[in-house]
Amino acid sequence: MSTRSEAVLIDVVRTPVGRGKPGGALSGVHPVDLAAGVLQALLERSALESSQVDDVLLGCVSQVGDQAMNIARQAVLAAGFDERVPGTTIDRQCGSSQQAVHAAAAAIEAGQAEVVIVGGVESMSRVPLGASAAGGSPMSPRLRERYPEGLVNQGVSAELIAHRWGFDRAALDAFAAESHRRAAQAWHEGFFDRTVVAVREAPDATVDETVREGTTAERLAGLPASFRTDALADRFPELDWSITPGNSSPLTDGASAALLMSAERAEHLGLTPRARFRAFDVVGDDPLLMLTGPIPATRRVLERAGLSIGDLDAYEVNEAFASVPLAWAAELGADPERLNPRGGAIALGHALGSSGTRLLGTLLDHLEDTGGRLGLQTMCEGGGMANAMIVERIPSS
Repeated sequence: MSTRSEAVLIDVVRTPVGRGKPGGALSGVHPVDLAAGVLQALLERSALESSQVDDVLLGCVSQVGDQAMNIARQAVLAAGFDERVPGTTIDRQCGSSQQAVHAAAAAIEAGQAEVVIVGGVESMSRVPLGASAAGGSPMSPRLRERYPEGLVNQGVSAELIAHRWGFDRAALDAFAAESHRRAAQAWHEGFFDRTVVAVREAPDATVDETVREGTTAERLAGLPASFRTDALADRFPELDWSITPGNSSPLTDGASAALLMSAERAEHLGLTPRARFRAFDVVGDDPLLMLTGPIPATRRVLERAGLSIGDLDAYEVNEAFASVPLAWAAELGADPERLNPRGGAIALGHALGSSGTRLLGTLLDHLEDTGGRLGLQTMCEGGGMANAMIVERIPSS
């Protein structure tokens, strides 16, 4: 009988984040090259040969235009990897690169691979949000039979969550301002220095362009609601329409990647694992509320790991909108000081396909900096889904 392998995390890297609009710091860089850069960085930092990599799994949401034709394989080739290294692209919406981590760890634990690079990329300046649905609609006749009033975009879902959990505009803006404060402080303290790598094609991009140091809730209070229309106001008369550009994650460009391998292979190569994976989960949830999936996903992954929320030293809950982590924390009884302690996507950006492994790097660095042992990461996802995983830091000897 074969012995199950243990999947371990060796390293995580990411680019700085650029604003996802023309003129943004990374808007001139092709997304294939953004992804290729982080793949190369992982090899260089670990002194690996590309021929030692069994597979590359990259998340990307808008797989059209510059991000079409299996961007993972294009990035492998652009990075100069051995042509025998395959690559595949994953779309689990905002959780695409976190899903890549799940899939790679499962392949390693099953003995189907020993060394896998995972990650993600999104250039929202070059491939706008929603571009993959241009010229068509995902609302098929059968889907409309089930949801005759139609589903809504994520911004409206965020409004519905704010209303259901009772978060007013002031609470949302206060959370957003704190995200910027924490992110700015983390940059000042050099927290991101070990993970953020240079982009060859954009040498002036050295920090996250989306962080707004000194942002306050009072300043954010002047921004208009983003998603209210007369038709939606008629459909949802109970909503106060409090979701704005200030308490939402901005459109961004970026790439991130992580190196996973079996513990045995790491030992053979003389590489020191930084973390192991305690549990994974993925759920479907209400597609109208859409962004509440992290709540049941967290409950299930805690149950699988035999842990409680109080056992965790930190949690990264993607800040697609302020109402999402606030509702999650309210339901789980989570400590707000442990929630996104280095800032979240409201400040650091949400380059869709890249966000999962970006959060993983932030979580791991925080655990190492503070001596924490266990961390949770969870992502809300389009269509009403969520991934969740618990990682355990491996102390350096």
